[in-house]
Amino acid sequence: MPDIAPFAALRPKPELAGRICEPPYDVLSAEEARVMAGDNPLSFLRVSKPEIELAAGADPYAPEVYARGRRNFQRLMEQGALRRDAAPCFYLYRQVMGKHSQTGVVAVASCADYLQGAIKKHELTRVDKEDDRVRHIEALDAQTGPAFLVYRAQPGLGAFVARRCAVPPEVDFTAPDGIRHSTWTIADAEGIQFVRDEFRRQPCLYIADGHHRTAAAARVFQQRGGAGGSGYFLSVIFPHDQMQILPYNRVLRDLNGLSPASLWRRLETIFEITSPGSAVPARRNQMGFYFQGRWHTLLFRPAFSEAPDPAGRLDVALLQKHVLEPVFGIDNPRTSARITFVGGGRGVAELEKMVESGQHACAFSMRPTDIEELLAVADAGGLMPPKSTWFEPKLRDALFCHLL
Repeated sequence: MPDIAPFAALRPKPELAGRICEPPYDVLSAEEARVMAGDNPLSFLRVSKPEIELAAGADPYAPEVYARGRRNFQRLMEQGALRRDAAPCFYLYRQVMGKHSQTGVVAVASCADYLQGAIKKHELTRVDKEDDRVRHIEALDAQTGPAFLVYRAQPGLGAFVARRCAVPPEVDFTAPDGIRHSTWTIADAEGIQFVRDEFRRQPCLYIADGHHRTAAAARVFQQRGGAGGSGYFLSVIFPHDQMQILPYNRVLRDLNGLSPASLWRRLETIFEITSPGSAVPARRNQMGFYFQGRWHTLLFRPAFSEAPDPAGRLDVALLQKHVLEPVFGIDNPRTSARITFVGGGRGVAELEKMVESGQHACAFSMRPTDIEELLAVADAGGLMPPKSTWFEPKLRDALFCHLL
């Protein structure tokens, strides 16, 4: 029975939201963020990635970086570009990307629930990335990028959300990438109570994206003993049946010393191979393989597709266990420089381009992990391999901020 709560959000003035709100800090390099912010003084990248205001190559974890982010955050508040609501509310946040639409409840979720397992995770986190987010939260005394949570859809809450979104939104803008962002506020006591009651009927919530944000918030909660608003973390919570997960593909730098003929002999023992094949997998246990200028379809032989647990049955897990480690010698994909992960909507053309450049040897085109697979892994207490899911669209930073 997870505990979510309303909060008094710090939000952009509606007419400025399109200039302020930016993609999450962790999907852009410093160079990409610097170009995106350009000469826009309101860009929230000056808060979420403040190293863009320092010299190129500056240490992004230096104390002056966090201090710069704090100053820029305070400046947006002092100018009135960001304003705090007078009372705690829930909010609704809709994203439209092409034909796909998803609407989530914006709330703060309990750090204690996360630590006790009522908010389930499916990924490991890295301490260095946690440390970065802890320092960012402490510098701003706020959480400015929401965690992306999922609940199992239920008709009552879905109908309520649809009714509340039937009126014109308060904030409504289309970002340069073509994704539309719209928000509504739930400020009435009856609506707030209904939302809290509906979520209390959920056995648990799931982290879809934002494991490092959540882990960092929990550490701040522990360090502060729950003082102020530190007992909760900023979240947008979506129904599971509205999720869009895109492929997370793999590109390998070399063949691990194997000749092409030797590689094919190894792969033929593991897969049923169709050549030429499709670049896009059509079913579970199947993937595309780009090598020597064309696509091949690889289907795991039955003996290699079995696993005792939900995490082990994922295509990305089978590939790691039976191919990447024993054939290509990539025993730790988190740290290996010989593998590159290509996520999101960049498509198979990007994989072909990377291989044809001569800087990579081959590529694997993966089937997207589906949401039921993710929930099953989390329910079993398992962990997914790195780079298993790419959720799209991404939540914009600064659309809602939680002051501690």
